[in-house]
Amino acid sequence: MSRRSRSQSVPSLGSDASGDDGSAEGSSSPIVELLIVFVVVFAAQQVAAIIGIGVMAGLFVLAPPLTTNPWTIVTSVYAHGGIGHLVSNSLALIVFGWPVARATTRLRFHTFFLVTGVIAGISQIVLSGFLEGMPLVGAWFEQAPVLGASGAVFALLGYLIASNRLSTGLASFVDVPQWLAVLVFVGLAAAVTLATAAPGVALLAHFTGLLVGLVAGRARVLHVGGSDGRGSRL
Repeated sequence: MSRRSRSQSVPSLGSDASGDDGSAEGSSSPIVELLIVFVVVFAAQQVAAIIGIGVMAGLFVLAPPLTTNPWTIVTSVYAHGGIGHLVSNSLALIVFGWPVARATTRLRFHTFFLVTGVIAGISQIVLSGFLEGMPLVGAWFEQAPVLGASGAVFALLGYLIASNRLSTGLASFVDVPQWLAVLVFVGLAAAVTLATAAPGVALLAHFTGLLVGLVAGRARVLHVGGSDGRGSRL
């Protein structure tokens, strides 16, 4: 997720179960489909920029107020600020998204990616607008237009962290109070976000995406129950 800048924001794979939404489970095709969408949208950005940079921004860049170009709430998730931005998010999508895609259905994966990307983008605009006027922290959260898929990519990372066999195994043995689990998730999201911080990066989008992914992974919202009642696990 780039602030008009850059966002440079395990299942048993042998299961033959099918998702209850009618899509076959265990396919890596959502990753390929997203990569194609990234490239097509990036090409469309270049064409729009030839017509005028304002045209490109109006079509693909999420900027305040959100009601001005509401379609950018969606299109900005798949747009990128340059070749480097596109390549880095594509590689991260492959690394973090592949195991998640193999454990769920195509429809659920695409829905998760879009919804978390939208939430991350909106949070960057709304929260930065609130925080930029505050002393001490305002300089870190200047409100600026955003574009990029890394909010959704960070959500995939969070899902992977919280839903893998090791995490779920530990959770079943350790009785952790709900408030402590929330603090751990928030702290982990903040630590990872700060570790990847760089000039122009949409920190709030990364933080929100990762936090939403952690919560979703803990709840296993992408879980698909198999015919034996177990389904596949990360």
